[in-house]
Amino acid sequence: MTFFPAVQSKATLIGLAAPVCWGMSVGLIRSITEEFGLAAGLTLLYASTCLFLVFFLGLPKLRVYPKKYLFFGIPLSNVCSICFCLSLYLSDGGQQTVEVGMVNYLWPCLVVLFAVLFNGQKARWWIAPGVVISFLGVMLVLGGENGIQPSLIVEHIRQNPWSYVLAFCGAVAWAAYSNLTRAWSNGENPTLIVFAIDSVIFSCLWLAGYGDLSHASVMGWISVGVGAVAMGGSYAAWSYGVTRGNITVLAIASYFTPVLSCLFATAWIGAKLDGSFWQGVAVIVLGSLLCWSSTAMRK
Repeated sequence: MTFFPAVQSKATLIGLAAPVCWGMSVGLIRSITEEFGLAAGLTLLYASTCLFLVFFLGLPKLRVYPKKYLFFGIPLSNVCSICFCLSLYLSDGGQQTVEVGMVNYLWPCLVVLFAVLFNGQKARWWIAPGVVISFLGVMLVLGGENGIQPSLIVEHIRQNPWSYVLAFCGAVAWAAYSNLTRAWSNGENPTLIVFAIDSVIFSCLWLAGYGDLSHASVMGWISVGVGAVAMGGSYAAWSYGVTRGNITVLAIASYFTPVLSCLFATAWIGAKLDGSFWQGVAVIVLGSLLCWSSTAMRK
């Protein structure tokens, strides 16, 4: 009688490693692209992650995937990766890097919103305030000590618009990919395919001359190793956790990824975050949890 709860508890604990690893991605990608350049750094990161995933997941069988998912679903994940990585690479300093990361973390509420709009998901009324609260949280993050003052926020974004726009586009692409995966993937895990395509894209850019290993430090190589384990491990841990553990606990934990991301960024890249920033992060998390609960509690 105690065997299955013990197995579930172990699987849940393993699954909880995934949000921790996701929280490391912003700081690690920023560090890697600073050391190696955009293309070379991300080629090393994604190629290493592919090797890690082959060990845990094995080689994928393309024939089991519907063609419409291969050609229209999976590429959205690659768009997300490119937008997210470019947004971090173009950001100016540790503070803005984390700001851009918070814009990208609008994806949880967008995943739920897209599921309601396009996938027939039923939701309760508080999904609307949940989405609004998530966006208000981002505005608090961008407004800083000035709070939510639209004119000042717009001026702040204008200082480096592409970084913020790409981060938002990445969030939209991930929300679309997540819903198409649910609808079209036949339950197959496309993670290794996604990372392999990313590796090819960035390696082509590297061959075109965008990247240099000659100035990389030991810290840069450590970042690549940690990044490969974090990115590959997050998917492996999450897959194991959601299939054998308590999915409710894991879902709630995943929505605290922005908090973990900020904590890691302060330690890894020296981002200095004030009280108003943390208030914005808390509001983003609250909005995401409201969106999730609007569907999770639906009978």
